[in-house]
Amino acid sequence: MRKEKGNVTQRNLKPTPSVIDTNSYYPLMEKLDLNEMRITFMGSRPYPPQRRQACTCIMVELGTGQRFFFDFGPGCLRNIIGMRVPIQSINDIFITHLHVDHFGDLPYLFTFSPHNGRYTPLRVSGPSGRTFEYGTKAMIAGMKQMTAWNMDSIGIMPVGDGGEILVNEFDWADDNGLCYNEGGVQIRHWRRSHTKDGASAYRLDWDGPSFVWTGDGRPDELTIKYSRGVDLFITEAMLEDQHLVSSKWGIGMDIVNFLMDTHHTPHYSAGYMMKQINPIAGVITHFEDDPLTISKMFEGVRVHWNGLLFTGFDLTVINLTKESIWVREGVVTEKGENPLGDSDRLFTEKNNNATHPHPKHLREDIQDQKTRDTEINPKKYYPTGAYRKLVTRFPEK
Repeated sequence: MRKEKGNVTQRNLKPTPSVIDTNSYYPLMEKLDLNEMRITFMGSRPYPPQRRQACTCIMVELGTGQRFFFDFGPGCLRNIIGMRVPIQSINDIFITHLHVDHFGDLPYLFTFSPHNGRYTPLRVSGPSGRTFEYGTKAMIAGMKQMTAWNMDSIGIMPVGDGGEILVNEFDWADDNGLCYNEGGVQIRHWRRSHTKDGASAYRLDWDGPSFVWTGDGRPDELTIKYSRGVDLFITEAMLEDQHLVSSKWGIGMDIVNFLMDTHHTPHYSAGYMMKQINPIAGVITHFEDDPLTISKMFEGVRVHWNGLLFTGFDLTVINLTKESIWVREGVVTEKGENPLGDSDRLFTEKNNNATHPHPKHLREDIQDQKTRDTEINPKKYYPTGAYRKLVTRFPEK
């Protein structure tokens, strides 16, 4: 239970029921308790790109087996696969706003997952814009046009409805509106002040602990209002140290000041909002994993917030129940892994053994015979005895 001591909000910092290693999280090794939540940061950086930090993406898993993704920035997919989440099962993506660092891996997921077993539509939720062309539906339409060649090319393979996207575009100005209500989970949203109209925050509530992800934006009263009572409050934060940020990012201090004052949450204000909201724990993310930056960020947040405080960098794993909270690092290999364990193994087996959908068209329907005639005869390069008849059509079961 929460304990009040002056302005300090404390929590029982102890492993949750599923934790089997207090230092590291090994994918597929732990089964969540029924009322337990696990949050994994699959990306945590806006700019500039770095090899060790992908752009923003937060995966939320519930003890009920439900899984959600909040934002889907460039590079996050490699971390998700490293965490042994099958690409076929990545779905229910909630985008806070349409800066590319928050959705840039979506085209890759959309184009490669259908012929790898995702035969159902991709589900994406996100805010509208002030006008139609700046909303999530328009972005998805543009993405489908951008990937039209790719998607038509995989039509010679079984994709079913995997080439479709179900877009849930909600009114960005409908503060505290309900954008998801299934299986006992409710997800609400509200507007944020971030450069232009069409940026949102999210809150997830269910029978277990609750979660808020602010997305990007200036410190605001709506976030305080709709986050009260939340268990885990995650906010982006920007260091109010223009000289250091300018040096790290390689951009002028005039640009840094402008970004600070119109786009983002200064680290002091992140602490201020946490104090008003009083969550079980506060998390700051969306900045560089750097010793100088981290120390100064904590100093600023601590001006106002003395409760539990964590950073959310790539592969940070937070387990949370109503009684306990634990934070570790996830352990992954440099290679993407083929998940063969527990529920994900069953998911993969089910799809691999399923009757495949019929391809939408044949290869000869989309490729000229003259082009195919330029191919080298395989018998010229296969070793003796190794030649096999080429598969140029997907076999029907």
